[in-house]
Amino acid sequence: MTDKTIHPDACVVGVDYGTLSGRAVVVRVRDGAELGTAVHAYRHGVVDSVLPATGKALPPEWALQVPSDYVDVLRTAVPQAIEDAGIAPELVIGIGTDFTACTMVPVKADGTPLCELPEFADNPHAYIKLWRHHAAQPQADRINDLARDRKEPWLPRYGGLISSEWEFAKGLQVLEEAPEVYAAMEHWVEAADWIVWQLTGQYTRNACTAGYKGIHQDGAYPSEEFLAELNPAFAKFVADKLDHPLSALGDRAGSLTAEAAAWTGLPEGIAVSVGNVDAHVTAPAAQAVEPGQMVAIMGTSTCHVMSGSVLRDVPGMCGVVDGGIVPGLWGYEAGQSGVGDIFAWFVKNQVPPAYHEQARERGISVHELLTELSAGQAPGEHGLIALDWHSGNRSVLVDHELSGVILGQTLATKAEDVYRALLEATAFGTRVIVDTFTDAGVPVTELVIAGGLMKNALLMQIYADVLDLPLSVIGSAQGPALGSAMHAAVAAGAYEDIRAAAAAMGSVRRNVFTPIPENVEAYERLFVEYQELHDHFGRGGNDVMRRLRRYRRDALEGKN
Repeated sequence: MTDKTIHPDACVVGVDYGTLSGRAVVVRVRDGAELGTAVHAYRHGVVDSVLPATGKALPPEWALQVPSDYVDVLRTAVPQAIEDAGIAPELVIGIGTDFTACTMVPVKADGTPLCELPEFADNPHAYIKLWRHHAAQPQADRINDLARDRKEPWLPRYGGLISSEWEFAKGLQVLEEAPEVYAAMEHWVEAADWIVWQLTGQYTRNACTAGYKGIHQDGAYPSEEFLAELNPAFAKFVADKLDHPLSALGDRAGSLTAEAAAWTGLPEGIAVSVGNVDAHVTAPAAQAVEPGQMVAIMGTSTCHVMSGSVLRDVPGMCGVVDGGIVPGLWGYEAGQSGVGDIFAWFVKNQVPPAYHEQARERGISVHELLTELSAGQAPGEHGLIALDWHSGNRSVLVDHELSGVILGQTLATKAEDVYRALLEATAFGTRVIVDTFTDAGVPVTELVIAGGLMKNALLMQIYADVLDLPLSVIGSAQGPALGSAMHAAVAAGAYEDIRAAAAAMGSVRRNVFTPIPENVEAYERLFVEYQELHDHFGRGGNDVMRRLRRYRRDALEGKN
């Protein structure tokens, strides 16, 4: 620690806002020991079927959230984590937060979300658009087409494609589908910054989401001329709704207000660090701060982040930002829109009741049962190949109109066969990302796994075999929350920078899973088949997936 006046048992709190819940962890500053933790599930969860206020059905590809759920995490999980840690709240010197991205909140000038105003309670566009809201794909397509036509210099920094998940596509959708909401919106705010606003009472925009999700490159956003060509009413989007001074990662955003202190039970006035993205804070938590160390944060989706010493254009990457993960290096991001979500979908909707009954009788989850039943299979034994696009493709195709495929099923195919094929498909998807980075001159030398899925040993071994890379594993079960706590320690002055905090507080176990040579060879054959399907359906060989999406939308609109 750099500040000798800090108590030797001083602690920081990290709060990780995920897709379904928020998790708080209490961390000792001097060594990163995790002393207590608590989880609060969002009361409204993911709003993707009906609007809670009215029961009104939502269109396909929508995913919303309710902002009060985020504040409830501060009211419940933080005090519970402090109690679990058994420490005096006065020992806490800072709090840091991270969020899924890109998750957007339309607010008034004082930070009030529009959905909390009576006049907008029944308008879905007034709610938070969660990262996996993909209904802005038509707007994203227009952004990409126009950027290519104009040869916009920022486009290659995003792998040549802007995602429907990001700030501009979602903002344009609000303008075009709910102009009254757009007119009332005074700030278009990342949830990562909105929650810091609630903690400090002031709006601070973090440089991470601005660079990766907000098309902020070389000190500027897309021009008014570009925005006007998309829609004349969109010309002032940056100036009127988005632009705000940027703050660096690890900086102090402000001090905990009296109101937020009452929510959390923490001391008023302690440091609040600048907001961040769940994946990016995890890299230093896993001590992955050097070039070539890719971190895969595996949960409902997977985000891949790594630092590099050189700037390269990597096709289909989500973005590259100077200092986007740690100062002095280029921070790269890629990702898969569906991983754990796909496994959960299969278990919920496709697995026969007999499997559920067997799992109940044995006192294990259906996931554990299917993993056990498929673990003895040799690669290729089930005769299947799958595409992991049930939530679209984030990298490297950046197309959320794509959909899942399972090829090779027969009357002999069992649930465990399909389950293993889906596990393998996500590994193949990561292999495409790793190969694309390496081919572009940003080699991946180590893959570090974080997130809830790292506990599945079969899945981890499949990844090691498919990638032919040793897998390291973060030493914490709360990677993002630990990373946020580390940034809080920097903001509080306990460490000079995030590298120093990573060395003292981070944790990783190296080479936990290593490739099995005979499996590597077998998966190489299967990966060739995956690549053929990937390019056929994803690169224009057959546009059937997009047509099916259109037919579905047409049919649903016809019923309403």
